[in-house]
Formats: sequence, structure tokens, C-alpha cells
Amino acid sequence: MNDPLNKNQESQRLISLDALRGFDMFWIIGGEHIIHALAELTGWSVLIWISAQMHHTVWNGCTFYDMIFPLFLFISGVSMPFSFGKKLIAANVKSTFELPGDVKRKVYVDMLRRTMILVFLGLIVNGLFKFNGYENTRFASVLGRIGIAWFFAGLIYLNCNLKKQVIWFCFILIGYWLAMILIPVPGFGAGDLTMEGSLESYIDRVLLPGRLHSKVHDPEGVLSTIPAVATGLLGIFTGTFIKEKRYNPLKSVYFLLLASVLLILLGLTWDCVFPINKRLWSSSFVLFAGGYSIAFFALFYLIIDVLGWKKWTFPFLLIGMNSIVIYMAVEGVLNFGYTADFIFGGLINLAAAPFHVLLKAISVIIIELIFLYFLYRNKLFLKV
Repeated sequence: MNDPLNKNQESQRLISLDALRGFDMFWIIGGEHIIHALAELTGWSVLIWISAQMHHTVWNGCTFYDMIFPLFLFISGVSMPFSFGKKLIAANVKSTFELPGDVKRKVYVDMLRRTMILVFLGLIVNGLFKFNGYENTRFASVLGRIGIAWFFAGLIYLNCNLKKQVIWFCFILIGYWLAMILIPVPGFGAGDLTMEGSLESYIDRVLLPGRLHSKVHDPEGVLSTIPAVATGLLGIFTGTFIKEKRYNPLKSVYFLLLASVLLILLGLTWDCVFPINKRLWSSSFVLFAGGYSIAFFALFYLIIDVLGWKKWTFPFLLIGMNSIVIYMAVEGVLNFGYTADFIFGGLINLAAAPFHVLLKAISVIIIELIFLYFLYRNKLFLKV
């Protein structure tokens, strides 16, 4: 396989995108535990506040941890205009919706294959091979939602010009909102946005086989996957804007930051009638989390691709280039904690007791990075 950091390829990809993906995944694979340990060890108010941000909101509202998933989906959308670049050049067209039918059919097959692989990997993470019985298997998953939302966002991107893509984006968000507040749920009526009474939860109970994540509701359920398509579209808009290079890089960053502020304000405004809610993937959540996603991307793009400060990104690049592998590994396929304790446990026990939790958290990250570095050195990258 090709090395994503090969200098000959550097100009063809956004290093900031891999770094941002790695930064996003860092918190899932153990970064959160370092923050929790530091907060407990120091008692500093700022670290206590950051530690509180490393938990999911119970229902309405949004923390930093709630934005990790939409940021990852947003990043997959940003990469799409770049990944289709070679196909546009080969077909001698300027836009994806102008691609010949035979080329599009091949693209559809590749996209469907990627989606099915992600759905299958999501089932593995959920314990498919534990064989606990159909009724105990959870079929909805994070990887499954990424695959499905990316697929439908890709279909819109391939078949619509920018104006129609924006229309689809607005239609999805407004349509989802109207459905959630106008369609009645048996026993609860219309407009109930609680975990038990929402339309999204009801459809999960009716349509999703097996076990739901929260018994009456699944945060990666059927209906809430539709607005997740809009999150992917936001990434596509951003990737298209950067790829077209209509403005110089610094001015592009200004426009991205302006767009992020507007989306956050729109999300907060919509929150008054349709609460920001990650579990429902509410329309206001799409805008609010999307605004922050654009801001994170603009910051990474400015520092790495515009200013050229890249050396510090290497640990994040290791994570970002094999993000699915490390996600599956930490979700149960591999036990990094056991390995870290086997190698560093004796040294950690020599330290003062209050530092044990922090040092254990750091040791797990070190083992994970060594594992990822081994994959990188041997050019082993899981490209789905």
C-alpha cells in the first residue's frame, strides 16, 4: 500500500484532515482518561470543567464528547471531493454529477461495498461473534451510521450540483424537524421529544431488530441517521470550498470561521424549539456540531496546510491514518490496557500512589501509538 505521508503524495492530500481525524479519535482511544486523571490529581477548576466535557450529555445539550462522532462524519465528507478528483480528471469533467453513467455505476459499487464493510465492522464491534443470540445482538452502530450516512451524502454529491446539494441539506433538516414534532407516536402523541416518546425512539422499537442501546431508544437508530446525512453534506461543502481554491488559503480560513459562527448561532436559535440533542441527532445539533467541526477543520488547515507547521502532528497522523483499526481495537478487539500494565506496571507502581491512574492512562496511549507506528512502518493501512 502507498504511504500516506510519502512526500510525492503530500500535495495531493490535506495533511490537516488526517491530523484532525487523529485528534478526534485520540479522545476515544484514551485521551479522555488522561484528562480525568489530571482533573482528579490537580483539582484545578479548568481541568475539572474539561473533564466534565469528556462525558456524553444524558439527553438535551452538548459537550465536547458529543461532537466527536459528528466531527468524524464531517471529516469523511470533507475528503469526498478530493477522493473523486482523479475520476473527474480521467472523465474530463468538472463536476461529479457530469460523470458518465458507466463511471458512476463503478463508483456506486465501490461506495456500497464500503458501506457494507462498515456496517459489518460495526456489528463485530457490537459483539456479533459472541453468538449471544439474535435478540441480544445490537444491529445499529457508530461505524454503520458512518457508512450509511456517508453513502447517501455521496449519492447526493454525485448527482446534484452545489445548489441542489444545499436544497437537499435544508430539506433533510427541516423535514426531520417537522416529522419529529408533527407525526404522533402511539401513547405519547405528537411533538414528544423525550427518550421514550420521540418518533425516532418509536421507529427504533418498531424497525430495529435485536437489542437497542438504551432499551427504548438507540442513539444510532434508523430515523436519526437521516439528519446524519446532512452532517456528511456539511463536510462535502467544506471540502468543495477548499478544493476549488477560489480564494487564497488565509482568506478561505476567514470564510470558514465565519460559516462556523453562523452555523453555531443558527443551531442555538433552533435549539429553542428543537433542542440540541446528539442522541436524536436533531437538526439544531447538526448545525451546532457542524459549526464547531468547521472551526476545528479551519484551525488545523491554517496551522498545518497554510502555515506548514506539521512536525507536531505525527502522533495524530498515526491515529488518523488507521482510525478504523484503532477504533475497533480499543472497542474490544485488543486489550491495550493489559499490555500496558504488563510492560509499564512495575515502573508505575514505583511512583507515588496519586500518580498511578494518570501514568496508567498515559501508558495505554503509548502502547497504542507503538502499535500504530508498527502498522505505519510496514505500510499497513485499512482503507475501507
